[in-house]
Amino acid sequence: MTNPLYDALFGRHAGKSTPFLHLLDGQIWTHSDFLETAAQIGHVFASLGLNPSDRVAAQLDKSPECLAVFAACAQTGLVFLPLNTGYKANELEYFFQDSGAALILCAPRAEALVKPMADGLNAELLTLDTDGSGSLMDKARMKPRRIDTVDRNRDDLAALLYTSGTTGRSKGAMLSQGNLLSNAETLVQEWQFTADDVLLHALPIFHTHGLFVAANVTLMAGGSMVFMPKLDIDAMVEWMPRATSLMGVPTFYTRLLQDPRFTKSLTAHMRLFISGSAPLLAETHVQFENLTGHRILERYGMTETNMNTSNPYTGERRAGTVGFPLPGVELKITTAETGEVLPQGEIGQIEVRGENVFQGYWQMPEKTAAELRADGFFITGDLGKIDADGYVHIVGRNKDLIISGGYNIYPKEIELLLDDQPGVLESAVIGIPHADFGEAVLGILVAQPGQTPDLDEIKESIGASLARFKQPQKLVLIAELPRNTMGKVQKNVLRDQYASA
Repeated sequence: MTNPLYDALFGRHAGKSTPFLHLLDGQIWTHSDFLETAAQIGHVFASLGLNPSDRVAAQLDKSPECLAVFAACAQTGLVFLPLNTGYKANELEYFFQDSGAALILCAPRAEALVKPMADGLNAELLTLDTDGSGSLMDKARMKPRRIDTVDRNRDDLAALLYTSGTTGRSKGAMLSQGNLLSNAETLVQEWQFTADDVLLHALPIFHTHGLFVAANVTLMAGGSMVFMPKLDIDAMVEWMPRATSLMGVPTFYTRLLQDPRFTKSLTAHMRLFISGSAPLLAETHVQFENLTGHRILERYGMTETNMNTSNPYTGERRAGTVGFPLPGVELKITTAETGEVLPQGEIGQIEVRGENVFQGYWQMPEKTAAELRADGFFITGDLGKIDADGYVHIVGRNKDLIISGGYNIYPKEIELLLDDQPGVLESAVIGIPHADFGEAVLGILVAQPGQTPDLDEIKESIGASLARFKQPQKLVLIAELPRNTMGKVQKNVLRDQYASA
């Protein structure tokens, strides 16, 4: 029997006593420990009558056993559906119903909430807590520590990940074994991961970044992870001298820079810092390099594709860009109206093609046809450009584009100017309704600690660099920008909040 995903990520480590997960309490899970736990969970799935291609929906807090659920799904041919731990009842009910989940896994504290939903779908329900307690592991501990691997191929569905749904119903991105494998294989090579790597893992594992990038790359390379339940700066400082790499979101790096214990000597054993899921401020790049001597590597990916581009491991890592298309990934900049390829340097929509690109949206053929072209190119919804040196720049989302008086305005251009103003930590630019022009520009600022930016001076300063139609009608100062769990600014929330500004 062959199962490409399981064989490449998990099966290759069978019987190995090499360390895989370092827990903060000092425990070490070897590869063998992990795979035996996954096999026991797989036996539970079989005992429930689950069949290959059935969906397993999991709203679980991060734990070794939660990660083992993914391995068990891969080994038994089930489709893994991880769900954000912040989702509320109405959101969960939609995901369960839409996916047709055969099994739902939740934390014990959520069992009373989820049980009526599971009963209504005739789905099985089991619980799992962060300490390994709950009905799933109660059953699993009685099971054998080995299980036959179900035969699958690269085209078979391995995971279903729902997009955030900020502009309508959430869409379930169908990811095949080949999608996940191709990305892991490429990233191990491009980022030079080996069995000697120890990754600081503080990301959630319900998201592609923490699960299908960080965990899969580590498994593919045969390395180990310091498995933190969440971002814990104290733990990160403690473990960094024994680690080699970190994958994080911008918040990780700004928090580290605020800690006096974070020094060049602390990072001496580290070889690579990677950032993604949200743009990293140029100021953070500079501060980090000045302090540590390390230059953060930014990359670009999304739920439907995993990673598309990366700054080089060797070569210039250019701040404000996401580097070059990864091997095997084609990327082009096109017009939204015709799909025609634009000249280098012009801004348009980003389209990508490669084995990393998903299979389509679950039970949404119209959405799939609208965003996944017949020739395999996926319309990402991101706006970008390719500069003269081939670096890809992300300038925003299609839905964030502001059209004022018939002119296209790209928020990123204005945000870069605002971020450089005295006293400004960061900014977000949105379009708000305007009776004459359709939309007007609103700039929302967050002050640097202990400072109060002069809004009038800032308007005058950036006005010298912007055409009149791009200039903000108004600037407002707020305490912090709303962000999702991966650190992305939620401009839809800001648009709702300031619709009548």
